[in-house]
Amino acid sequence: MDEIVLRAARKWPDVPAVYGWLNLGRRGHWSIKGERIANAALTGFIGRNYACDAMGRWFFQNGPQRVFVALEYVPYVYRTRPLEGGGVGLTAHTGAPAGMPRAAWLDDAGAVLVETELGVGVVHDLDLPGLLGSLCGSSGEPLDDVVIERLLADPPSAEPGVARLRLGELTLCLAHIRSAEVPARFGFDPDPRPAPGEPEC
Repeated sequence: MDEIVLRAARKWPDVPAVYGWLNLGRRGHWSIKGERIANAALTGFIGRNYACDAMGRWFFQNGPQRVFVALEYVPYVYRTRPLEGGGVGLTAHTGAPAGMPRAAWLDDAGAVLVETELGVGVVHDLDLPGLLGSLCGSSGEPLDDVVIERLLADPPSAEPGVARLRLGELTLCLAHIRSAEVPARFGFDPDPRPAPGEPEC
């Protein structure tokens, strides 16, 4: 977080939190009350001061005030980027490097989720076609088009372990996960609400 934000939070620790204003969309766009934030300086400021509390609620620390974020899907949206020497890496919607990937899933809508050192995120849908070249079989062999089409058309019916995803120097088993199970699986609250009696702005 920005040092000025940390100082403000220490100086005024009891400012009521804000709920129901800030949203993170599936494509990594911030919006306030449904209106997309287009100002690059503001989105950069939000991204640098974005964090999670002990209850799994994601928030933007706006000086002394905590602004909780409603998540359209998961806490991060990842964009792919080419790596030196070949391969694909990930960068979060906040601009931060995703770090080392740990596991990958295909959900029931055909979206790819990756858990990294940063946290769980969904790969931006515009980057999925380019990511197909990083799919391989259990022995590292390229997947043919028929297998890929079947995998994406009906993810729950795919044979477990049939596909793997190469990210950087790692090859991850592409498991299946149902989108409704994602918040509980990764321990986050997609729609934070104030506790009874809690003051809010």
